[in-house]
Amino acid sequence: MADESEIREQMIDAFEEADYPISSPMDLVPALPNGPGTTFESGDFSMTAMELNTKTSGGDFPYDDVETFVDDVVEDLKDQGEL
Repeated sequence: MADESEIREQMIDAFEEADYPISSPMDLVPALPNGPGTTFESGDFSMTAMELNTKTSGGDFPYDDVETFVDDVVEDLKDQGEL
């Protein structure tokens, strides 16, 4: 089982260097340590940044800060039954 707080921490670490505010998922790519292949893992959960973009609603852009963006992504993953 995935640890939501661990996933949240990994996402904040990966996305916090983006130049906020961000207006699309493409604004996040330069900040990712391994680009779209950056992987978030905990327990039986493993998903790349690219998979996040295709398996979630994509978010409610623009975002002014990393915490709000990650909150929406985590909620979306929970709604989709991924977390």
